Amino acid sequence: MPPQRRAHTWTEIFLVFLRLGCTSFGGPIAHLGYFQRELVDRRAWCSKETYAEIIALAQSLPGPASSQTGFALGLLRGGLPGALAAWLGFTLPSALLMFAFAFGHSLLSGPTALRALHGLVLVAVAIVAQAVISMQRSLAPNVTRILVAIAAAAITLFLPTPFATLSAIATGLLAGLVLCRTPDPSQSLHAPPSPLSRTKGLIAATLFALLLIASELPARTSPATLVHLAAAFYRSGALVFGGGHVVLPLLENAVVSPGWLTQPTFLAGYGAAQALPGPLFTFGAYLGASIGIPAHHPVLYSLAAILGIFLPGLLLITAILPFWSTLRTRPALRSALRGINASVVGVLFAALMRPLATTALHSPADILFALTTLALLLFAKVPTWAVVLTGALLCVFIPPI
Repeated sequence: MPPQRRAHTWTEIFLVFLRLGCTSFGGPIAHLGYFQRELVDRRAWCSKETYAEIIALAQSLPGPASSQTGFALGLLRGGLPGALAAWLGFTLPSALLMFAFAFGHSLLSGPTALRALHGLVLVAVAIVAQAVISMQRSLAPNVTRILVAIAAAAITLFLPTPFATLSAIATGLLAGLVLCRTPDPSQSLHAPPSPLSRTKGLIAATLFALLLIASELPARTSPATLVHLAAAFYRSGALVFGGGHVVLPLLENAVVSPGWLTQPTFLAGYGAAQALPGPLFTFGAYLGASIGIPAHHPVLYSLAAILGIFLPGLLLITAILPFWSTLRTRPALRSALRGINASVVGVLFAALMRPLATTALHSPADILFALTTLALLLFAKVPTWAVVLTGALLCVFIPPI
């Protein structure tokens, strides 16, 4: 009867992560706390030491750290089917809500709706500012890494858009190898076990690389085709170091620069995504559907965007997990990752300046509104979803002057 027991395990994994996908508010760091309480403390799916090492691995790779952590936990529990069940359960609720918001947003018109959307954009400014501050404390905690972040911000702001983010990350990698050699005293000594062979890891790595090369081949067109959309979202997902918020400048370049979406539509969806549980990458469901509505294929475009943006990170953690116990001991790799992590702070700061601040802040009242929202997040510790909803409602009833 082993097949029946395994099927029950996959169902259990899906249902557990479905509940987490419906209730995990607060962003990636909060998600990791939910996972620990539910899966480590309550259900004992793995030890705390193994869980800590999985988090360290996920945070060292491009992609959404909380989704990669959930994927790895599902992998340990039920193999590849268990990993897919974990990802689907955690992603589905917010993806469906963001898909629905694409239709709601396209139907919104009139001054009241425009004020609500403006409120979402202003809240997005505060949320990204909070992310920059939080990431600086953990990823650029000293003068050397702050300087790396500043250099990355300058590169992102002043180089031509198609090359800016990648150049900033490459600069961080080189700076890390040269300047960030101090060992990390908190390094875990408990490498997570892998149910996958190294052969399967190599297959996943090869597939990741081939798809990344293929994603660079199609030239961007307007309007977007399904292939161009999937390629653009795959490229974005493959370069997201440091957390979900870093996807903002990458996706802005992918969908706004070629004219697939307007900047206000893009930022309104990003603001709405903050109010939902689950991974921030489900913002892709909204973007894909919004791009696909004029072409009468919103479901296909939304699926292409979701699969495109999540697939690189899931392939990478599948590829690296069988080799992590060896790779984690390489000082050069850890130095490079410290430099890359510092550079993403600069990339996110650049995104805060442009397009967020330049698009959203039109008056002193807008600036005051964004600063007040930031204070609520930083000092009053108001939940993100509550700030988003309150900000949108305040702009409806008390519109900034």
